[in-house]
Amino acid sequence: MVRITRILGSRRGRGTLSALLAALLALGATVTPAAAAAPTMARVVEKQRVRPRVVDLTIDSPALGTTAKVRLLTPDGWERRGLRDRWPVLYLLHGLGDSHEMWTRDSDIERLADLRDVLVVMPDAGYGYYTDWWNNGTYGPPAWETFHLDEVRPILERHYGAGTRRAVAGLSMGGYGALLYTARHPGLFRAAASYSGPVHLLHPEHVRRWLTAFEEAPEFEFHKLWGDPVAQRTIWQRHDPYALAPRLRSVPVYLSCGDGRPGPLDPPGTAFDEIEAFLATLNHSLADRLRDAGAQLTTDFYGPGTHSPAYWEQSLHRSLPMLLTALKRG
Repeated sequence: MVRITRILGSRRGRGTLSALLAALLALGATVTPAAAAAPTMARVVEKQRVRPRVVDLTIDSPALGTTAKVRLLTPDGWERRGLRDRWPVLYLLHGLGDSHEMWTRDSDIERLADLRDVLVVMPDAGYGYYTDWWNNGTYGPPAWETFHLDEVRPILERHYGAGTRRAVAGLSMGGYGALLYTARHPGLFRAAASYSGPVHLLHPEHVRRWLTAFEEAPEFEFHKLWGDPVAQRTIWQRHDPYALAPRLRSVPVYLSCGDGRPGPLDPPGTAFDEIEAFLATLNHSLADRLRDAGAQLTTDFYGPGTHSPAYWEQSLHRSLPMLLTALKRG
């Protein structure tokens, strides 16, 4: 792991590692025949109340071949819910290498009054890039897309008050996942927001960085997600929000990103953030593509700002009216 650390740099906790790998990889999710055929026998094996409105579920997942956690921020009245009570759902996705704890740890979502009538779902995604892994053509675990959409979602809708009005947002790798899931599953989400996400997989500069990372750290086995960007180009295209942009025309989409210069939410002495600057290139590219496709696009390219939690919290605040409006539509 020494070489990987050298390549990826230090991590400010989880945010910096998430940032660097997101820019280097921008890997995506896939549903394959093998994954689709996997048994859907996921079950909750533990429920833990963390705080009055915060509940953690541990799910035994065939799609992952192990257990994973899902954090719920519950709405008012949720504990007294009846069999038919349902709430709109906001899925919040974390960045690479982080966990279900990220949003409650690094943002103020527990204090937001606007989320008192929404079930907020924050699932683990590990290093999986919201992807059913290609695994050199053998597929099988880990299948993160299957876990989130075909295992977690039905469990929540059957037993935990989740309704069918859904929106999704995420940061870094999770921003990519939010757009990917929305594009690949038409009608599942009513709106999507990406904050500093690696949202153009096959952008030439992104491919160059990805191949460089693989050459310098082959032990990380980047290729197992969906192969080589040349030899398995069609797999990459099926998981590239840029290629899938026409599928995003029917839902509101929110893109935000800084330009890497230290901004008002950074502490004194913060250095220029090359990763956020690179991600800005990918986001501007996707924004142009979405406009050409006629998408309902809102952008917040706010200039100075680095790849750090303070900006993702700001982006959540700014995009929340759009997300909640979509959830309230009849």
